[in-house]
Amino acid sequence: MNKTGLVAIGLILLLLANAYAYDDGDFQVWNTDVEEIQLKKDLKLAFEQEFRWGDNASEFYYQHYDVGLTYNLNKYWSAGGGYRHVLNKSKDKFLVENEPYVTATFASQFAGFKYDDRSRLEYNHFDYKDDTWRYRNKLTVKAPWKFTKLEIQPFAADEIFILFDDGQRLSENRTTAGLAMNIAKNLKGEVYYMFRTVKSGLKWTDTNVLGTKLKLVF
Repeated sequence: MNKTGLVAIGLILLLLANAYAYDDGDFQVWNTDVEEIQLKKDLKLAFEQEFRWGDNASEFYYQHYDVGLTYNLNKYWSAGGGYRHVLNKSKDKFLVENEPYVTATFASQFAGFKYDDRSRLEYNHFDYKDDTWRYRNKLTVKAPWKFTKLEIQPFAADEIFILFDDGQRLSENRTTAGLAMNIAKNLKGEVYYMFRTVKSGLKWTDTNVLGTKLKLVF
């Protein structure tokens, strides 16, 4: 086979591989719903489901279902663990990921600003590729100001993802700015913008996310 034929085949394979990847700068919509149950004074049980639409919010490509427990150790520290079942679309098929995890969170406040720093260690089990470990650290800061009867409160967050596969590397970063609110007595909500950047090989891909979150508290 001559060089021209090899180049043509290579270009076709490259186009097919990229046909299932979203463009750099893609706009997405994410929706998260949480049900939180207070089992005891310092013990909470939470159920979470999340849905994501990509390719300029035209394609449903991701969903996860999560159950977890959180225990308040003292005024500042809490710990927890849980399990997440992930379905991620690839080439018109949803692939399964099983994700048990543990967490530790430090929470406090300074000058009226509330903040919490959450560390999370995950084991990512796949049927279609090698399993991995992943560490996530998320810092969230809430402003002391509240507006209207909904008590609308600005917040900002940044989360990094460290992947342990063939070493240790930064694989993702999420920077978020949004508004939290109390919709009803037992119903809380969030609206946010997230700038997400993910590393695949040597390339970083950016995503703009418009997100909503509802939490029902019992």
